Amino acid sequence: MENVTRPDAVEGLGQFLRTRRERLSPADAGLPSTGRRRVPGLRRDEVAALTGVSLSYYSRLEQGRELSPSFRVLEAMARVLRLGEEETRELFRLARPAARRRTRSPARVERVRPHLRQLIESWSRTPAFIIGHAQDLLATNALVDALYGDFTQHDNVLRMLFLDPTAKTFYRNAEQARHRAVADLQQTAASTPGDARILELVGELSVLSGEFRSLWARDFTRVPPYEVKLMCHSVVGDLELRHEALAIRSAPGQQLVVLQAEPGSPSADGLALLGSLSAAATPRRHNSANGA
Repeated sequence: MENVTRPDAVEGLGQFLRTRRERLSPADAGLPSTGRRRVPGLRRDEVAALTGVSLSYYSRLEQGRELSPSFRVLEAMARVLRLGEEETRELFRLARPAARRRTRSPARVERVRPHLRQLIESWSRTPAFIIGHAQDLLATNALVDALYGDFTQHDNVLRMLFLDPTAKTFYRNAEQARHRAVADLQQTAASTPGDARILELVGELSVLSGEFRSLWARDFTRVPPYEVKLMCHSVVGDLELRHEALAIRSAPGQQLVVLQAEPGSPSADGLALLGSLSAAATPRRHNSANGA
C-alpha cells in the first residue's frame, strides 16, 4: 500500500517546493539581488542555504529521492518559503503523508564539564578552547582570549570567519580556514539533520555572507587537511600554530582545540609575549572595574 501512494506524494512535494521558491525574489528572502538570474525566483542552492541543509539534500527533496525530512527541516523550509498556515499544512502533508511526527525534540544544551574548564585554564602557555557541535565557543583560556582579542565576534568559529572583518587580516590562510569550517559543519549537519542550532546558524550566515552561501552550496566530500594556522596578530606579529581538534568522549559533539607553537620558534616567543601582556593587563582591568 505504501509503495503505491508514496511516490505520488513525493512527486507532489517536489512540485510544491519548486513553485513556492520560484515565486520569491532574493529580496523577499533577505538576499542581495545582483546580476542577471537564469531562473525565476530563488535558486535551489539559495533555498538550501537559508533552510540550513546542503544543496544535495534539498535537490533530493525536489527530485523525490528524500522521503523523510525532519520536522525542523520542514519548519525551516516553511519559514524560508514564507508559507502561510494552509500552505504549511500542505507541506507537512506532502512530505510525511504516512506518519507525521509533530513533536519537537528539545534544543540541545551544551555545557562544559568543570574539570575540562580547569584543564584548559591551567595551560598558561598554550591557547586552548572547547567548541560545540555547531562550532560555538563554549570555553576558552586566557591565552585564546588574548590571541583573538581583536575580534568583535567571540561566540562561534564560523561567525568569526565570515562576519568579522578582522578575519581578513588575522588569518594568512583565511580561505583554507573557511573551507575547513564549512566542511566540518556540513559533516555535522549530515549526521544530525534538522538540528535547530545548525539550521539557525546556516540561515543567519547565508543571509549575511555571500561567500558562506557559495561555499555551503558546494558538497565537501571530506574535511580539508588543516595542520597549521597562519596568523598575524596586531601586537606580536606573525604566528604559525599547529592545530589539533580532539573529540571529547564524555561530551559527544564537543571538541577540545589546542594551538601549539614549535618550541624555540619565533611563534613560541610571540605566544610567550602575548601571555605576559595578557597577564599584566588583567589586574589593571580588575582594578579599573572596582573604581581604582
